[in-house]
Amino acid sequence: MIEKIKKEIKEAIEQKFEIDSIVIEEPKKGVADIAIPLFAFAKLWKTSPMQVYDQFSKIVMEHQQVDKIEFMNGFLNIYLERQKLSEAILKEILEKKEHYGYQDVGHGEPVVMDYSSPNIAKSFGIGHLRSTMIGNALNHIYTKCGYHTVSVNHLGDWGTQFGKMIVAYQKWGNEEAVRKNSIAELQKLYVRFHDEEHQDPSLEKQARHVFSRLESNDETYFELWKWFKEESLREFMEMYDLLGVTFDSYDGESFYNDKMDAVVEELEQKGLLRVDEGATIVDLGQDLPPALIKKSDGATLYITRDIAAIFYRQRTYKANKFLYIVGNEQQLHFKQLKAVTDLMGYHFDIVHANFGLVMIDGKKMSTRGGKFKRLEDVIKKAIDESKKAITEKNPDLKNQDKVAKAVGVGAIIYNDLKNEKHLNVDFNLENMLKFEGQTGPYLQYSSVRIESILKENTLDLSNIDTTFYQEDHYFEIIKQLSQFPHVILKSMEENAPNLIARYIMGLAQGFNSFYGKQRINVENEQHKNANLYFIQMIQIVINEGLRLLGIEPLKEM
Repeated sequence: MIEKIKKEIKEAIEQKFEIDSIVIEEPKKGVADIAIPLFAFAKLWKTSPMQVYDQFSKIVMEHQQVDKIEFMNGFLNIYLERQKLSEAILKEILEKKEHYGYQDVGHGEPVVMDYSSPNIAKSFGIGHLRSTMIGNALNHIYTKCGYHTVSVNHLGDWGTQFGKMIVAYQKWGNEEAVRKNSIAELQKLYVRFHDEEHQDPSLEKQARHVFSRLESNDETYFELWKWFKEESLREFMEMYDLLGVTFDSYDGESFYNDKMDAVVEELEQKGLLRVDEGATIVDLGQDLPPALIKKSDGATLYITRDIAAIFYRQRTYKANKFLYIVGNEQQLHFKQLKAVTDLMGYHFDIVHANFGLVMIDGKKMSTRGGKFKRLEDVIKKAIDESKKAITEKNPDLKNQDKVAKAVGVGAIIYNDLKNEKHLNVDFNLENMLKFEGQTGPYLQYSSVRIESILKENTLDLSNIDTTFYQEDHYFEIIKQLSQFPHVILKSMEENAPNLIARYIMGLAQGFNSFYGKQRINVENEQHKNANLYFIQMIQIVINEGLRLLGIEPLKEM
């Protein structure tokens, strides 16, 4: 609502003076509610900031939500009608509840989001967690902004490694062991293949032959590949269930095997292909290296497959916007993908929401050499540690396992999403599970603290004295609450879940500071109801922010 006021004042001044560069800021606490810097206009009009103030002040005072204005140090400081504005903001949250912050800027336009994408027959790694949770949060955020999202898990389920896997399984595999612990057993076989290859170089030739037969739909090899995929996906689904993540499509790399020839043919028809040292490429000019479409042996590459995928997704989902939540190292690939499809005449909106590495003790966290071999181990340890902490704090808590899961998983998710996604993330389980500081448990506990107060009291909405909201320690938080829709929109525009993560952290810190200085259960009933109403609206926004990030809000812990 404050953003709306800023926009209305900005438009009124710009229309009056036929300018388009008005900036309206929100100064630091205790100065003014909003302010307009006047120096640039004084310089432009060769006059003093005070004279600019005189010009702008009449227009500003015409706005019904403005209480008073003042000139201070070159700024037009604006003080809003605190009581009326507070009533309007809190009423909107009360009426909309979890729908507060929804904006139909997308108008139902489809957006295809490609994220997670683990490799079949390999452990779900920490790196895949980043893609999964950033993608899941962006899915929620885009939906909150009125888009129709389609979440795609582009599984790594094709390639020469499957020839190696099949050879290894046929030589040393055990069906019962694979069924019991699929990915772990398949990984052991894959590692053994590489170990044995040093003594027997013919294994590589055997693997290439098997994969060639697989590509030709050999029934025996196809059934084995299909089984490996099904077993892996079953284990992945357990992980996604633990994380609270779902997808609309699990079409992986293999799905596009019969769709790439059409891409090559269209590129040929449009005169975009040329042969360079036996390889087939698309020249992308001086700014980008050429896109390699086919190797000298005729094999297609990732970019060919991704073009086929875009065409399929455009036809199937009627989408023009495609969001790829993939690591920083793939930036060149997506620039080339955009450039090739532009040359083909499609001009899709292709966005690479890139992210950094997960680090532990300053080093890249690896599923092979790291402290934890699998993401599942990390999550289980987080849940176990959460349960210990919760049991100490509240030994009589019901549903301890359910709460521990929400806290442990939430801690890992928040630790990831609070950071700007393109930066590397430090993974320190002990720090992220703390109940103080910038952590998921701190946020969940803040909401639980409000819940316990509300549970012990009865809110009477008909008996509230809203004059208390004019006081600074109330109004500063009410201004924060009014920013939630704007933060959601900005996080969508910048593909940045960290903006919501930091916003709700600031809101929770604001509540806890308020709680430290203001008694909730005061004797005056109107004041008490004003307090209960106020903190309930804070809880609604914190909980909705948690939901957007993929973290479960709790009622007790």
